[in-house]
Amino acid sequence: MLNIVLVEPEIPNNTGNIGRLCVGTESRLHLIHPFGFVINDKNLKRSGLDYWVHLDVTEYQNVTEWKARIPDLSRVFLMSSHADKSYLENDFQDGDWLVFGKESVGLSEAVLNEFPNHLTIPMSPLIRSFNIANSVAFVIGEAKRQITSKR
Repeated sequence: MLNIVLVEPEIPNNTGNIGRLCVGTESRLHLIHPFGFVINDKNLKRSGLDYWVHLDVTEYQNVTEWKARIPDLSRVFLMSSHADKSYLENDFQDGDWLVFGKESVGLSEAVLNEFPNHLTIPMSPLIRSFNIANSVAFVIGEAKRQITSKR
């Protein structure tokens, strides 16, 4: 099972869509406060997520609390547009932690400095970034493909 981590998510629709993706791919969702919204039925239903009851989700008050629960820090992969290595070049394993930053600015330097593994999603120079829900879908898809092919 993959672990999807959203650090300080800002937009409820994106978090709802990622939650649905996690349910569909049997992945766990980890949410690190502060959020830019309140998790409630109204916000989640906007993104069509009536699957939230099936979601394996854990909330943490900060990065330190979350980091203390990770059994193997070498299996944590932070997505950053500034990374040199593409997620397509990475060897994913079951149980990996895939970490995404907030929509407006991504992951902070402080969080990036906590972990050595940084990956990027290749994109055209015509755009600054992909929507976070799309980014999570790209990376989960590749990780699941690799994990399934190893069985």
